Amino acid sequence: MTIETVRSAILWCTLINYGIFLVWVFVFTMTHDWMYQFHANGFNFSVEQFDMLHIAGMSIYKIGIILLNLVPYFAVLIVGRKGK
Repeated sequence: MTIETVRSAILWCTLINYGIFLVWVFVFTMTHDWMYQFHANGFNFSVEQFDMLHIAGMSIYKIGIILLNLVPYFAVLIVGRKGK
């Protein structure tokens, strides 16, 4: 496996993860009340707690994308350029 293949795979992982993140943000923003009602049936929490859980989850997911996708992508990019 070449370094270009690894770089391409990590880039695709980053794009897919950011796509999932953007869908999550869009759905949360557009269907907030419906999502709250749907989840409130099984769990007993307030709207503020619901919002906090989603925002915390989005934050953790975004940090994961940065640490597990973007940083390795830039590292492979730097290593690939040093080898040339």
